[in-house]
Amino acid sequence: MNDSHFASDQQHMAEALALARLGLASTDPNPRVGCVIVRDGRVVGTGYHRRAGEAHAEVHALREAGELSRGATAYVTLEPCSHHGRTPPCADALIAAGIARVVVAMADPCDQVAGAGLQRLREHGIAVTEGVLQEQAEALSQGFFHRMRTGKPWLRLKLAQSLDGRSAMANGESRWITGPEARANAQLWRARSTAILTGIGTVLADNCRLTVRPEQLPEPLPFDPQRDQPLRVVLDSRLRLPQDAALLQQPGHTVVLTGVNKTARQQWLETLLRQHPELAEKVRVLGMPTAPDGRLDLVAVRDWLADEAINEVLIEAGATLAGAWLAGELVDELLVYTAPVLLGSQARPSVMLPLQHMAEKLTLDVHQRSLLGQDELLQARVRKKKGGPGAAPGMAPEGVAESGDITAHKETY
Repeated sequence: MNDSHFASDQQHMAEALALARLGLASTDPNPRVGCVIVRDGRVVGTGYHRRAGEAHAEVHALREAGELSRGATAYVTLEPCSHHGRTPPCADALIAAGIARVVVAMADPCDQVAGAGLQRLREHGIAVTEGVLQEQAEALSQGFFHRMRTGKPWLRLKLAQSLDGRSAMANGESRWITGPEARANAQLWRARSTAILTGIGTVLADNCRLTVRPEQLPEPLPFDPQRDQPLRVVLDSRLRLPQDAALLQQPGHTVVLTGVNKTARQQWLETLLRQHPELAEKVRVLGMPTAPDGRLDLVAVRDWLADEAINEVLIEAGATLAGAWLAGELVDELLVYTAPVLLGSQARPSVMLPLQHMAEKLTLDVHQRSLLGQDELLQARVRKKKGGPGAAPGMAPEGVAESGDITAHKETY
């Protein structure tokens, strides 16, 4: 990078990233992208990708800049696309507008782009600078990039616990372990997720909604509560989901993954739709392979999520299901909210991992700690031990947990 451009490139790319963040809850399955157009040191156009199928960030910024785009520099948080999808190529729009220089945070790992957009710009005499604030751009669309590179969604497991690793009292009492700041932060993770996944035990115990509550979001974020709710995914091996469950009545869509046969699935859905015909386009019931213990095969669940073009999954589940995802080495990132309280040795654990030897321990690589009121949020990657995840082993059926606003319970999935 030219030293004369370094400071301004950092500044304007940071502005573009802030714009991209406005699409945190609405761009799936696309990445979050922002664009700033600068001419003679002055910002003349800004834009961000607001929703899949709508104009990309570059187009919004070019429209705002108009004729001032000619000879200007465009700062884009991701390589401009070079193919015709639901919208025309952004690389061509930049070329037609007379942009003289393009600065990108990173190349697009999607096979349809993968450097072709930058190459097209260079072929038309446009100067290109890559790698400005790349780490921040990666983090903003982590699930998309992970899915493009590996074919798998990014799986986050959320836990809420006391300082001694407990999630509820022995009798199930649990609300609230964490404070309002931590719970608001958890809403932000929900908002950015493509899907929220839980087990049937959590639904039976809590009748949870699994929705984003925009009034609780800790930062201004465009969010349409009717249109932008994450997909709700319920793991329900024996299809015990009550047909009056609260989550079925919420805005957005619900998928129930189950191990029962096709006839049983059809009967359950037909009964539901007779009572609630308005749910015909909102609820799916799909068959899923089961593990030897009768629970759903979590590797198959993860692969189905990838096939659905789901980028980021937030797992909010009880201790048994949380432990099974961890034991199968399927979790990419942990979000652990810890409150400065002690619940004691009789309280219920936040995760069930029946390990016997120190060599079996799971090691985390912590990448961020945040103080939220009196609570701490630890963000960590799970270090893989086996060279790749396998089928999650069956766990003891008496797991109990609370995740954020979900009370402790015995859990199956």
